[in-house]
Amino acid sequence: MGGDISHKNQGIQVISRAADILRLLGEDTGGLSLGQIATRVKLPRSTVQRIVAALSVEGFISTEKGYGGIKLGPEIQSLAQAAEADMRDRLRPVMKRIADETGETVDLALLDGDGMLFVDQVVGSQRLRTVSSIGERFPLTTTANGKAALAAMEPARATRLILDELDGNPDRPLADLLSEVQAIRDGALARDENEHTEGVCALGFAISDAAGDIYALSTPVPATRYERVKTHLESVLRKHLMGSID
Repeated sequence: MGGDISHKNQGIQVISRAADILRLLGEDTGGLSLGQIATRVKLPRSTVQRIVAALSVEGFISTEKGYGGIKLGPEIQSLAQAAEADMRDRLRPVMKRIADETGETVDLALLDGDGMLFVDQVVGSQRLRTVSSIGERFPLTTTANGKAALAAMEPARATRLILDELDGNPDRPLADLLSEVQAIRDGALARDENEHTEGVCALGFAISDAAGDIYALSTPVPATRYERVKTHLESVLRKHLMGSID
């Protein structure tokens, strides 16, 4: 009996360690070496090598010698695509209602590594509107969807991603941005007021699915209309944010 329990605990530990490695590779999409993974997950290199070999056989990771190192593999990417499609289907009615109630375009973006990947859109009825392309990527620190995603993740991870992005933009004060992200955690909507693109403003919020992936809904609005519609837009988004969480 005791041996069975010990064996089960060992199996759970292996699964937990494998999950830690997969999460790490999901965060650092550029690829990592065995040594880098071992350091980051605080495991012996030999243990990491065994787990990586097993995950590779199942297609959950891939190795590219001399180039990208160890990355997520095609099998886990196909699972992620299936989950993404399911989330799009779940959120599309919410996006449609927001667009109907505001007349504004509603975008859906997915946190993908160190940026936001634009995955769906409901175009608004306004004659003057903003429209982006599916597959376009957005930064985290200057967009409503990016700030919302930062607020939805663990603070340490958010700070690391912010620092990485601000490295080439020293004019943006770190303290101000951290304060803004904390305000979103405390209940404020995420805002982009002519930050990412001059002449375009946006409000947004983020939600996480069961797998921990972070999605953000945002409503880009031409700056010429933003101040006039901002209060109504905020009211509609807050209502549907509560509905999405429920």
